[in-house]
Amino acid sequence: TGSAPRRPLEPGRWRRAGGQQAPWAAGCVSPAGEPEFRYVAGMHGNEVLGRELLLNLMQYLCGEYTRGNPRVVRLVSETRIHLLPSMNPDGYETAYKLGSELAGWAVGRWTYEGIDLNHNFADLNTALWDAEDNELVPHKFPNHYLPIPEPVPAQVAPETRAVINWMQKFPFVLSANLHGGELVVTYPYDMTRTYWKAQELTPTPDDAVFRWLATVYRSRLCIARGTGWHRGWGRRRPHCVWDGASWLRMQTGMNDFSYLHTNCFEVTVELSCDKFPHESELPREWENNKESLLVFMEQVRRGIKGVVRDKDTEQGIADAIIAVDGINHDVRTAFDGDYWRLLNPGEYEVTAAAEGYHPVTRTCRVSFEDNPTLCDFQLTKTPKQRLREILAKGGKIPKDLILRLRQLRLRKLRAQRQAR
Repeated sequence: TGSAPRRPLEPGRWRRAGGQQAPWAAGCVSPAGEPEFRYVAGMHGNEVLGRELLLNLMQYLCGEYTRGNPRVVRLVSETRIHLLPSMNPDGYETAYKLGSELAGWAVGRWTYEGIDLNHNFADLNTALWDAEDNELVPHKFPNHYLPIPEPVPAQVAPETRAVINWMQKFPFVLSANLHGGELVVTYPYDMTRTYWKAQELTPTPDDAVFRWLATVYRSRLCIARGTGWHRGWGRRRPHCVWDGASWLRMQTGMNDFSYLHTNCFEVTVELSCDKFPHESELPREWENNKESLLVFMEQVRRGIKGVVRDKDTEQGIADAIIAVDGINHDVRTAFDGDYWRLLNPGEYEVTAAAEGYHPVTRTCRVSFEDNPTLCDFQLTKTPKQRLREILAKGGKIPKDLILRLRQLRLRKLRAQRQAR
């Protein structure tokens, strides 16, 4: 669902990220200022409740939109919503043949090729943590948009490749993947920093935001179910909200991959202790989860958004880095220079930087209101960048630029002499 037609990129044009293949490629992009949201279900084919919930959600959104439900109209009009009900259709078909009583805990979990999609994404955590240990982040090694190691392993499933291409094509802001077999919401990091530990608290730089997102979904579901507690592999915690690494260590999962390879914040929702509920239970499960599904989508409006523009041309700057002081995880602008950055209420020093431009820092205050704070930036080209562009066009260098370059050269010489 969406509010406006997509604007195609120029044929063959790719967004770039620090010289690497960009996290989204030639295709369609959302209207500037409209965030991208996604739900993914059926990663394990025998965990079928998420699949049914997303099919119900599609029907609900379309029906309520045509009826003029103001909440749904706003949600659909202001957000580009992507719904993938079945990431592992082969596994679902296998489980469906046996049915609710016989599918069991494992039949249909894997793809036809025998691959567990939940452990099939690239390990980006290890490279980041090694760079952090060597104090290379973020000056020599990025804290976001980490590239996929080459060569890509042959055991990567076609379903995984398709989802990664999807992630790279659209600048998703927020996502949840729906599972079954427990009642818990987990968030990154899912992989423990100490490789030999099965469980270890391993928070991301955005731990506070992730805890809020996880709590939003689970608390609404707890209200619907009439309970605030449930087990989590034999342990108890209010609302069953866990960082993944301290709940059940998982390497090469989609949550961590989304956070480190793209702008997207993603959580895992374990919907029910019964992986394959009876058909008669589905209406009740829909009513239990409906509010959580809607409220979680609305969190895409939490934080700041804006456009980074060239001060002279007013054109949006793609791939500008948005850095928040005190949070060692950046995001980047989309094709038109627009960005979204999820943040909890508070006051933040935010810096926009792009290659060939002087960085700009401003204070952005996030309120408790149900709207993102507008935080635009205008960047000025550096003298060297202006010179490159003029020379590339074969133009004449203006006098003011010659003087400015001369001043910079003299300043550099003085600094070198003082250093001696």
